[in-house]
Amino acid sequence: MATLAAPSPLETYRDDGPIAQALATAGRRLPVPGAALAAAAALPLLVAVAAERDGASDALAGATLAVAILGCGLATGRAQDGGFRWLVPPVVRLVEYAGLLWLGSLAGGSGVPAAFALISAFAFRHYDLVYRLRHRGATPPRWVNLAGLGWDGRLLLGYVVLLAGVLPAAFFILAAVLGAVFVAESAAGWTGSARGQRSSVYEEEEDEGQ
Repeated sequence: MATLAAPSPLETYRDDGPIAQALATAGRRLPVPGAALAAAAALPLLVAVAAERDGASDALAGATLAVAILGCGLATGRAQDGGFRWLVPPVVRLVEYAGLLWLGSLAGGSGVPAAFALISAFAFRHYDLVYRLRHRGATPPRWVNLAGLGWDGRLLLGYVVLLAGVLPAAFFILAAVLGAVFVAESAAGWTGSARGQRSSVYEEEEDEGQ
C-alpha cells in the first residue's frame, strides 16, 4: 500500500484546505511560477479593499475573494518552483487575514473586532505550525488540520457568514472554539514531546549506568 509523502515545510506553512489542494492539481500544469500566480490573485482583493473599504457590495467581495482563492489555490500547485517560492505562504497569509478583516468591516458594528479575534486564533495556529516543525520536526494531527478548514475554507466560510448576516457573533464563536482547540492540542503536543525527551534521556542514563 502506497504511503502519502510528508508535506514540505512550505506546504505546512501555507495551511491549505481541500479547495486549494484540489486546485493544486490544475495549477501544476500552468507554466507560471507559484509566487507570480499568488501575487496576481492577491492584487484584485487588495485593490478592492483600498478602493471600496467598508462600502463594497457583497457581490464585489465575493468576486474578489473567489479570484483570490482560485489564484492562490492554483499557485499551490507551483509553489515548489522558482527562486521566489518562499513568497507563496506570506502572500496566502496576506490574502487570508486581509480578506477576513475586510469581511468584518463589511459587516459593520463589532465585525472588525470579531475578525481580529478570529485572526488571533489563526495566527496562533500558524505560529505553532512554524515552530512545531522547526523544533520538533512534527506537524499537528490530521483532525486539527480538518477542523481548521485551511485558509481557503476559512475565507469561504467567512463570506457565507457575511451573507447570512451573523458575522460578528459567528466570528466570535469561531474564534473561541477554534482558539481553544488549537491551544489545547498544541499544549498537549508540546507537553507530550517534552515527556518523551525526558524519558529518552532517562533510558540513556540507565544504559550508561549498566
